[in-house]
Amino acid sequence: MKILITGCAGFIGFHLAYSLISKKNKIYGIDNLNTYYSIKLKKDRLKEIENKAKKNKFFFKFKRIDISDYKKLNSFFKKNKFDYVINLAAQAGIRYSIQKPSQYLKSNLIGFFNLIDLSKKFKIKHFIYASTSSVYGNKKKSQFKENLNTDQPLQFYAATKKSNEVIAHAYSSLFKIPTTGLRFFTVYGPWGRPDMAYFKFTNNILRKKTIKIFNFGKHSRDFTYIDDIVVSLKIILKKGFLKKNIKKSIVRIKSII
Repeated sequence: MKILITGCAGFIGFHLAYSLISKKNKIYGIDNLNTYYSIKLKKDRLKEIENKAKKNKFFFKFKRIDISDYKKLNSFFKKNKFDYVINLAAQAGIRYSIQKPSQYLKSNLIGFFNLIDLSKKFKIKHFIYASTSSVYGNKKKSQFKENLNTDQPLQFYAATKKSNEVIAHAYSSLFKIPTTGLRFFTVYGPWGRPDMAYFKFTNNILRKKTIKIFNFGKHSRDFTYIDDIVVSLKIILKKGFLKKNIKKSIVRIKSII
């Protein structure tokens, strides 16, 4: 299989690419390597994948591309003829979306549209993408379900992800493109993002500094270990698109606490 993983230098993209790379899979990765957090960390992740590929003689090809650049994306799709696209590229961070909303518009909306439109153009077998638990907004529930109303996101980041779901649903309906979205719940693990709370808390504890807590600490959060996310994505990739679920464009993997 020829699989394109966008955001392959990111936390989830790196782990998925590292796990999928094998004799039977040709893995192509793109990332814009932006400066939202350490570029060195992203390059170190890529080096890990490249080392595994080289050691085992597996196929891995990386190209630095911003998904908002339709022309470069189109050329990359045309040249490599992918079977599957897994979109894990996005501008991350909820609080950052308040400061730099234009970055989210560029990556999470324009970039997402470019990818799904090219998936239609080049007849991709299955378009899989990352959504977020943030689309549920301020729901006063201890458990979430896929059929809950998600029309009132609280942050611009969540609004862009909700838009992705709506766009994917429209493309699936209009052009019969198999799409599956996953609403991730705070993913953690090795090689994780340094802007996440668990890294910040640990770093401050080691440095004997004050831990910054929002909402007076009156909240809780589900966390999902990275390996469970990777397994879930691989199952969806292997089983493909289920016709009986054609009206369900979103699949949420239940978080493991």
